[in-house]
Amino acid sequence: MTRLSAQQVVAGVRDLPTLPAVVVELIESLGKNDISAGELAVKISHDQALAAKTLRLANSSFYGMSRQVTSLADATAILGLRTVRCVATAAGLAGVMSMGSCKGFDFKAFWRHSVATALCTRGLARARRMDEETAFVVGLLHDIGRLALASCFPAAYAQVIAYQAAHDCLPLDAERFVLGTDHAVAGALITEHWRFTPAIVEAIRGHHDPFSASDAASLGDLVHIADNIAHGLDLSGTPDDIVPPLSMDAWLRLALDEGECREIFHGTESQYESVCQALLA
Repeated sequence: MTRLSAQQVVAGVRDLPTLPAVVVELIESLGKNDISAGELAVKISHDQALAAKTLRLANSSFYGMSRQVTSLADATAILGLRTVRCVATAAGLAGVMSMGSCKGFDFKAFWRHSVATALCTRGLARARRMDEETAFVVGLLHDIGRLALASCFPAAYAQVIAYQAAHDCLPLDAERFVLGTDHAVAGALITEHWRFTPAIVEAIRGHHDPFSASDAASLGDLVHIADNIAHGLDLSGTPDDIVPPLSMDAWLRLALDEGECREIFHGTESQYESVCQALLA
């Protein structure tokens, strides 16, 4: 076993690629409306790869445009400021961390599951009239700690993957046994390092064990339920995928009815491939 100290994990996080300046600005502005559509288009246009992905996603079936969106200004006018900001943030984050060399780690399946969770989280936020923009980003990044551990400590994480296969257990349990920490802890450290809001950091930290101080659903509840749904739908195509334990407290706080569940399942499955192609190509 290769135990990782908190200091080692923090040091590894600091060695991760820095976010492009435009993505940092977009993250800091999530949930705010004090930026104009013109300013947003200019910011995104400074990063050609980000601009291309943003337009590709804006033209995907995810948004159901009746005509081709050909410019960032056009995309903002048609889709709205908040939607384009969410699209650009997601595109920027998906492009930050390149494929690593951890033996047994399926980077493509990782991102495909992340996209499925993002779509589910967004659908749940819409059903509960919560912030869809932030929900989508949190869903996309909920497992970012796994990617960081596999990228920063490939030999150690290869032991996690081997242990998981041998014992047919969840990645979380294998991480704790082999490393002495887990991807939820690492994910919180990363999002703190990237200066995400405390609500996002805590949602990622607690996405396997969500907590709410009231009877109202929290952002952590959304991503916890979405993660379970995404695993249940098996969209990543991982042959040995396991659905994590479901928090009944989180489920009761969301209080989804059968019709809402069907709508979220259908919306996720129908939009999934087009969003994967736009974000991951």
